[in-house]
Amino acid sequence: MNPLPLQFSSACPEGTLHSLTKEDGLLNNLDIQNTNWNGDHQSNLQASHRGAREELAQLYSRGKRVQETVSVIIGLGLMMADICFLMYYFQPKFAGSFFLMSLAGIVSADFSSGLVHWAADTWGSIDIPIIGKNFLRPFREHHIDPTAITRHDFVETNGDNYMLTIIPLAWVAYTFSFLPIVEIKSLYAWNCYIFLFAVFVSMTNQIHKWSHTYSDLPTLVKYLQDNHVILPRRHHRIHHISPHDTYFCITTGWLNWPLEKANFWSTLEFAIQRLTDHQPRADDFNWAKKMK
Repeated sequence: MNPLPLQFSSACPEGTLHSLTKEDGLLNNLDIQNTNWNGDHQSNLQASHRGAREELAQLYSRGKRVQETVSVIIGLGLMMADICFLMYYFQPKFAGSFFLMSLAGIVSADFSSGLVHWAADTWGSIDIPIIGKNFLRPFREHHIDPTAITRHDFVETNGDNYMLTIIPLAWVAYTFSFLPIVEIKSLYAWNCYIFLFAVFVSMTNQIHKWSHTYSDLPTLVKYLQDNHVILPRRHHRIHHISPHDTYFCITTGWLNWPLEKANFWSTLEFAIQRLTDHQPRADDFNWAKKMK
């Protein structure tokens, strides 16, 4: 197999790779495992997209910062309360259901990360009121400057994800606080599912950030990546092959290969394009063309 030309982070319709078979085969055949991901390639990429990169970064507003900060504070508070409730009401007979429902919550979080990532990458524009600048902007910035996320602090990295978890975490706290003990016990496994789902959703962007970090990672994080408990760095590189149309799940990445084999995302895109006549990743392509 002849090596294919790659573009890792600038969207380009001609760069589509439709020959994914499995992760290791793709990476080995394309000989990208030795790519200096944070070296000269990233420096050249950032220089060539300087204008678009700076424009997108300037759209991060004070109001957005406040929203993210409040979301993190509320989310962490609810998370701590729910942990206390789950520990207080735990019984040995719940162990099996706790394990199964927790695993289901983690898998659901991975799928949800892929669905949101796919939708934000593929559809919409930053010109859409409220949603565009506040929620789609980071996705456009990330393809132009994949290492920008490594320069974001905890609040900017995780604020939106914590916002998404407030309602499910609050529901868990409510059930433990106000329902009769009989109902609390009957809902224990379900609450484990909701809690682990919410926790891994809240961690998704932090895990994503670690997948772009190639120095000073904690030993535990590297161990979890190397054993594919969370999204591995090498695994996530596949998504950054232009035009960023596959491997969208960024929590654990467990579902990326089966969803790719099932043509899940491409089938969704085909159906939506036929129904709406909208071109997938049109806004992403437009931002990639803004060179300086």
